[in-house]
Amino acid sequence: MRKSLPLAVEVAGQDGTSHCPGERVGSMANNYLLIDFENVQPESIALLDELDFTILLFVGAHQTKIPLALATQLQQLGERARYIRIEGNGPNALDFHIAFTIGELARVDSEGYLHIISRDTGFDPLIRYAR
Repeated sequence: MRKSLPLAVEVAGQDGTSHCPGERVGSMANNYLLIDFENVQPESIALLDELDFTILLFVGAHQTKIPLALATQLQQLGERARYIRIEGNGPNALDFHIAFTIGELARVDSEGYLHIISRDTGFDPLIRYAR
């Protein structure tokens, strides 16, 4: 599931199509893509190469492998991509890190769009509150 803040929620369908009312992808606003790699492992991010996205890939403490194709694509983005490795364990530890990062990004870039890629529905209340 893909979710966007602050003004819209984007939901990706099973066929990969998505809809986000008011979304400004590719415009002057910064776009941040936060990927919950514990429950969503994209095979490719090649479609984002020409768009101006900053990608944050959140990796769990016990995750030791990232597919080479994905790692190569992320590295080609240079400073526009970061791995965020979670040190601790526990229920929702990675989700709390994503939620904290959402707050930090909203604080420093209130005009930016935050896109959350996750199958975790626990972000829904946060998005409703942030709107």
